[in-house]
Amino acid sequence: MATINMQTMRYINLLHKVSGVSTRNCFVYNNVIIFSVSDKNMSRAIGPSGKNIKYIQEKLGKKVRIVKESLGIEDATRFVGDVVSPVTFISLELKNDIFILTAGIRSKAALIGRNRRRLLELSKIVEDNFGKDLKIV
Repeated sequence: MATINMQTMRYINLLHKVSGVSTRNCFVYNNVIIFSVSDKNMSRAIGPSGKNIKYIQEKLGKKVRIVKESLGIEDATRFVGDVVSPVTFISLELKNDIFILTAGIRSKAALIGRNRRRLLELSKIVEDNFGKDLKIV
């Protein structure tokens, strides 16, 4: 479980105030604030015609996305795919207690990012949600 800093708590409270949806999972990946909410609250969090997302983006001055929260390790491929979208990868496998993400050449560069910034962000997200390390090949 990740520790929640004050900035993350402000983001979570803003989502709750605007949409009425509670979540404990909020993180930043590639300068986008991503909220992970349950499947039944997805449409409520987004709002009619994306009204809630647009309002939050306007208030914060940053891009915001809502993804479906993971249901466990068996759901990791879908969850990581939602987080890194529109970048795609070939597969995500769990070997020796480490997630191995197999990506193509261009996807690998996009997933790692300049100065390994996106790799570090994604590794922290995977660690916080699944308690496992991440390696990109």
